[in-house]
Amino acid sequence: MRQFLYDAHHFLLLEQLRTSADDHLAAIAAKSYKEVTYHRRHSSEWVIRLGDGTTESRRRMQDALDQLWRYTGELTEAASVDLEAAQHQLAPDPSALSSAYNEFVRGVLAKATLTIPELPAAAMRTGGKSGLHTEKLGFILAEMQHLQRAYPGAEW
Repeated sequence: MRQFLYDAHHFLLLEQLRTSADDHLAAIAAKSYKEVTYHRRHSSEWVIRLGDGTTESRRRMQDALDQLWRYTGELTEAASVDLEAAQHQLAPDPSALSSAYNEFVRGVLAKATLTIPELPAAAMRTGGKSGLHTEKLGFILAEMQHLQRAYPGAEW
């Protein structure tokens, strides 16, 4: 489920980045778009297969959707850097992807017989793009930075 929710957004983002004013970024997006098209189709098919599958697979997919849905709003939330990039035609305004994202995701989830949780606006997570994170991120960053800090200047 997590991969599907991400793939649906990533596809739309790369689709728009192909027209970036930065030729290098546009070329990378154009090449990546082909691969992400496959990923989105693949993860969509698995969501449908599992959601409309056995009682157990449907329950697990619905549980995953119930846990993850609160994070999807941030995919199309625009931070100041996003708005600046959009103003210079480098990248799309993420909020402009919201309608297409919701339409695609809702269509796949309907085929999968899964129900999008109805959450109050306050339950949707936001702020990650502006640096608001839980304390868990600190532990993850510390783990990821351990070798570089223990051996500054080392090359792998």
